Amino acid sequence: MYYLGIDLGGTNIKVGVVDENSQIIATAKRKTAVPCPPEDMCEQLASTAMEALRNANLTLDDVPWVGIGTPGTVNTDTGVVEFSNNLYFNHFELRKFLETKMNKKVIVENDANAAAYGEYQAGALKGAKNAMAITLGTGVGSGILIDGKIYSGSNYGAGEMGHTVIVFQGRHCTCGRDGCWETYASATGLIRSTKEAMEKSADRSSPVWKLVDGDLNNVDGRTAFDAMRAGDPIGKAVVDEYIEYLGCGLANCINAFQPDILCIGGGICNEGETLLKPLREYVAKEAYSLSPQGQTKICRALLGNDAGIIGAALLGK
Repeated sequence: MYYLGIDLGGTNIKVGVVDENSQIIATAKRKTAVPCPPEDMCEQLASTAMEALRNANLTLDDVPWVGIGTPGTVNTDTGVVEFSNNLYFNHFELRKFLETKMNKKVIVENDANAAAYGEYQAGALKGAKNAMAITLGTGVGSGILIDGKIYSGSNYGAGEMGHTVIVFQGRHCTCGRDGCWETYASATGLIRSTKEAMEKSADRSSPVWKLVDGDLNNVDGRTAFDAMRAGDPIGKAVVDEYIEYLGCGLANCINAFQPDILCIGGGICNEGETLLKPLREYVAKEAYSLSPQGQTKICRALLGNDAGIIGAALLGK
């Protein structure tokens, strides 16, 4: 048995053919052309999907359905993307249009939920009853699984943990609120914190400034960590503060859902135990738990950029 998964993003459309062992055996990719009419979007999706199947020497007859993860609020009953600002979707009947285009059953899910499901089926969350996946990227994505099923709430919009407030009247967020977790814990938030700390420093000869050749435009998600390793107090202060912001939000997630396992993905997790060890220590002090034996396991996500494809492909299982 083979499965077909589409990871629809604002920048790229990525498609993978997944085998029974949850391994990707063939892929296809193209740039996402938006905004565009629904028919044009479905043409992009279908043509990329067919290319992936050809690369696997398969046809549509070899897969039981087409699974797709998309940004935005998705009504999983109807397959309608109610709203997705990056893709300019507003009540987009994605399932209906794509089923007509491909003459195949289509299953539509939010992209963060699809990635969480991928980790549940084949990655860090495998074997858990209740689990969460947090992705640290441009924002903070999150997916929640309860009793092995994606939890999306009564309006299909649950799980937006990045838009819970951790700093009252803090940084303004693109969602319209102030102080959202993602404005501090995302890669974007970490870069902003690094730049702000550097601008306050009068010492332009410090390691953190040398790392970026004196140009704030060169700051990225690794800069503060690299500076900390070089003995720079600015870098250490930024990392320490970042871990507290990230830990605060994770403790909120754990207090709300008490998952067996919570995995964290995104480029920042390449720091490994440099990030995870102090993070676990922080959360252990902050999370509310009735039993030391019942503590949530915090670990790194395993599937990386493949989580969305694998999760989307396996949505019908």
